[in-house]
Amino acid sequence: MGLKCGIIGITNTGKTTLFNCISETKVATSNFAFSTNKSNLGQVKVPDERLLKLDALIHSARVMPTTVDIVDIPGLTKGSSKGEGVGNSFLADIRNCDALIHVVRCFDDPNLPHIDSTIDPVRDRETIDLELQVKDLDAIDKRILKLEKGANVGDKASKKGLDVVKGIKTHLEDFKNVRTMHLSPGDEEFIADLCLLTIKPVIYVCNVDEKFAATGNSYSNRFIESLQGEKAETLIIAAKAESDIAELDDAGDRLAFLAELNLEEPGVNKLIRSAFSILNLEVFFTAGPKEVRAWTIRRGATAPEAAGVIHSDLQRGFIRAEVIKYKDYITYKTEAACRDAGKLFIEGKNYIVEDGDVLHIRFNV
Repeated sequence: MGLKCGIIGITNTGKTTLFNCISETKVATSNFAFSTNKSNLGQVKVPDERLLKLDALIHSARVMPTTVDIVDIPGLTKGSSKGEGVGNSFLADIRNCDALIHVVRCFDDPNLPHIDSTIDPVRDRETIDLELQVKDLDAIDKRILKLEKGANVGDKASKKGLDVVKGIKTHLEDFKNVRTMHLSPGDEEFIADLCLLTIKPVIYVCNVDEKFAATGNSYSNRFIESLQGEKAETLIIAAKAESDIAELDDAGDRLAFLAELNLEEPGVNKLIRSAFSILNLEVFFTAGPKEVRAWTIRRGATAPEAAGVIHSDLQRGFIRAEVIKYKDYITYKTEAACRDAGKLFIEGKNYIVEDGDVLHIRFNV
C-alpha cells in the first residue's frame, strides 16, 4: 500500500542500528554526528505467527508476509528546521511518512558522544518536537493567510477553517504537538494537504544497554514518566544486542541469546507490529497450494477494497467473497471442513473485512 514509518531522533541515538535490526536493507553505522547525508529506505516483514499456522495445515509452496516500508532519517538537532546540522531537507522525508518511530538515547557509551554532552532522553524528545513544531507553524501561518483572504470576502468555509487553524497555531505555540489535539474529521479537512509533522502518530523507542533490555533503566523510566497523559506507546529495545541477534543464522542461537536477555521474542518484532497498528492497518489472508499470503488493508475496508489490494481486476469484477475466520480455519483445519461446519460465509460488497479473515474472492471481468 506504499505506507511508511519514519525513524527519527537526535543524532547518535542508535536509529540506524535499529533500522538494521528490522530492515532487510543494511547500512553502515558511525560514531560521528551527521555522518550521513541521505535517508535510508528499507522494507520490513511484519511478523505474524498465524501465517505459519495456516501453512502448517495447507503446506503451500511459499509463505508471504505483509510488509511496511521503514525510512531511517538522519539525526536532527537544534535548528534543523532552519538548516542547522544536516539541514532541513530531511524534514521533507518525515512529511512523506505516515507514522513516526522516535528513538531516544537511554544508554551510556563514551565511544559514542552525545551531541549535547549528557544523556537526557526527555530533553532530546523536546528538541525534536520543537523542530517539528516550528516547521508546522510555518505551514500553518501560510494557511492562515490563505483562509483570511476567503474570510474577508464572506466565505463561510474559510471563516470556519480560520478558527480551526488559529486554534492549531495556539496549540503549537504552547509547544504541543497537533496529535494531542481533538480534531474532528471536518476540522482535519482544513489541514489535510499540509501533512503536518506533529500530527503523525508516534511510537517512542527507548534504546537501552543490553543488560536493561527486559527491564529498562533510570533513563527510560524518567522518559516514560514524562509522557504521562499523552497516550503514547513506548517500547524498550536494546538495539545493539538485537542487531547482534539478527546476524545469527541459527534459530536456536537466536533463542538462546534472547533467553540471556530475559526476552521471549525480539523487541523489534513488537516494534514492527506496533508500527503496523498505529498506521491503522489490518491483515487478511489468502491460502492455497501456491502460497499462503498476508495482505494489508486499512481498518474498515470493504471486501471489494480488499480484493483490489490483491489485483485491481478483482475489485473491478468483484462478485462475492468467501470468508473463513482464522480461528475457525485452525479449528477445522481445511476449507472443506469449515464449509461442512457452516463456518464458510458468503459476503457481498458491503462486508467489512476483519483482521485475520481468510478470503477467497469470486470475480468476473
